[in-house]
Amino acid sequence: MKTRFLATMSHDIRTPLNGIIGMVNMGNQYADDPQMQQKIREKVMESLKYLVSLVNDVLDMNKLESGEIKLENRLFNMTELLQETADIIDTQAVEAGVVFVLNPYQGMHDWFVGSPLHFRQIIQNIMSNAVKYNREKGFVEGSCQEISNDGIWSEIKFTCVDTGIGMSREFQKHVFDPFAQEQSEARTRYAGTGLGLAIVKELVEQMGGKIEFSSEKGIGTVFIVTLKLKISSTIPEQEKKEKTPEKSIAGTRVLLVEDNDLNMEIAEFMLANANVQVVCAWNGQQAVELFEQSQQGEFDLILMDIMMPVMNGLTAAKTIRGMERKDAAEIPIIAMTANAFSDDIEQSREAGMNEHLSKPLDAQKLVEVIRKYIF
Repeated sequence: MKTRFLATMSHDIRTPLNGIIGMVNMGNQYADDPQMQQKIREKVMESLKYLVSLVNDVLDMNKLESGEIKLENRLFNMTELLQETADIIDTQAVEAGVVFVLNPYQGMHDWFVGSPLHFRQIIQNIMSNAVKYNREKGFVEGSCQEISNDGIWSEIKFTCVDTGIGMSREFQKHVFDPFAQEQSEARTRYAGTGLGLAIVKELVEQMGGKIEFSSEKGIGTVFIVTLKLKISSTIPEQEKKEKTPEKSIAGTRVLLVEDNDLNMEIAEFMLANANVQVVCAWNGQQAVELFEQSQQGEFDLILMDIMMPVMNGLTAAKTIRGMERKDAAEIPIIAMTANAFSDDIEQSREAGMNEHLSKPLDAQKLVEVIRKYIF
């Protein structure tokens, strides 16, 4: 198993890396061709996104197998979660030339207490596969319904139907095996790791649910997930917040804490594009000292990396929150880290951080989070 894992990983890492090297060399030959440069950048970005997804899948699988994944116990709205997931899948479907429909949620209850991060991961992975392993002008339909409840728990059924390439009867026996892919060329052709459904099955079982499927080669596949979610005893009042996408964050004063030169440069570039004023710190200790020496209200927000030398971001956040000054308790502290597991997010919350941004940073998401906390 270990030998197979290393061989698979070696192939999956080398393929996009070789592509990136080749594209960079090609870029040098077309230095004066803006159109070709744009195409090369797009290809490089595709390869980099695949590498990030590969690392995330391997880490997810490792945490699941070692029992380190912690399920959340948070209030969430089913309709909102489904819509947010649909927005992501819709973008993938448009790029793939596939018709995607997620039917409106059907259920008596809309507010639940559970693990929204993992429920989203389950349905997103299934629908993403349905789009990826489809044909041009193919069809993917998702639906989610509450099929029963006892006043405390609801049984939720999620169904995904596609007109994709389907699976042979032989492969169906191994569909949930790590790295399982029906054709040897599938990993390259569809840019998949073969870990997605293995992760989904583990998550469904950890949530006390069941996953079933039926498939026919050349016809399509149906996946059905059923699991129980606790009905929220309280329904929060919907705060009608004004959408303020047009509000500029120009002039916002941010303390940026990052130990990696390249990551610091990227974050500075994104913030500079939004005309944000940036003060840099290269580890948690520097961040604590800079904040301690600053005037009340000098900084509007702190962007804090987690894994850093001298003092990590969690300790730095706790130290700042413990200072005897008014802005120490009020200033938004946003975690920036490559670790996006629920327990990592929970640790950042316990340290006093307000939100969690996953690396690689997305410029639009970064601006939206800053806007959320300064207006």
